[in-house]
Amino acid sequence: MLPTVHARIGDELYVHGSVNNRMFGALAGGASLCVTVTLLDGLVLARAAFKHSMNYRSVVILGAARALTANEEKRRAMLAVVERVLPGRAAQVRAPNERELNATIVLCLPITEASAKIRSGPPLDAEEDRAIACWAGVLPLRLAALPPVADPHLPDTLAPPKTLTSWSRATTRTRR
Repeated sequence: MLPTVHARIGDELYVHGSVNNRMFGALAGGASLCVTVTLLDGLVLARAAFKHSMNYRSVVILGAARALTANEEKRRAMLAVVERVLPGRAAQVRAPNERELNATIVLCLPITEASAKIRSGPPLDAEEDRAIACWAGVLPLRLAALPPVADPHLPDTLAPPKTLTSWSRATTRTRR
């Protein structure tokens, strides 16, 4: 299990890691892979301990990945990951060079077996528990961007790009 940034292009999912990463090496060799992405939307607080839950959106993708070997394929996938992080960013930064491409394993996982699960709404307390004098409901959670913090080595005259200052998960959710 390793937290990593991913990108989707069509029906393929891309992840990347160091060539020195043993897990990525095993996956590049054809080992089975499970990728899980979950977005937590809220804490569901019930009257009964057993009924506590979370509101979320989750997907699990299973399969075997192949390692990309052509540098142009690797570059395209790595730039897609950058675009996933911040749409428009790939056009603003230097593309991966030969040394960086050689130091990176890029895995391509065809999306052929996947499962999605969503939970939303209030607690599902039993009828007899609704009379308990205990607050119940949902504590909604969201990802919100704070003001950008500049790299200390950045000149003061260089302002953050609009793609960064107007970032929201809603704008990145529509991109694939």
